[in-house]
Amino acid sequence: MNVTSLVVGLLIAFLLIGAFAGVVAGRLMPGSGPGLAGRVAVGILGAFGGGFLFGLVPVDLEVGLVGAPITAAIGAALFLFAVARIKKH
Repeated sequence: MNVTSLVVGLLIAFLLIGAFAGVVAGRLMPGSGPGLAGRVAVGILGAFGGGFLFGLVPVDLEVGLVGAPITAAIGAALFLFAVARIKKH
């Protein structure tokens, strides 16, 4: 296995986890949010944000098959919350 295929595989997994997290976050934060495509985009952005935020905490929650979706869903929910607050003002 070469490095390129590993990076592509990790990127695809990250995008799928982010998409899943966006759908989950949309369920956790009901209301007038973005549609499915918007939630997927928010999930991917939230996965980046959640990974960054949980990377600052000395707990390895963002690693693994269980931790990565949880981290991404929390990041996406926070991102949806922030977008909703900004849209109100």
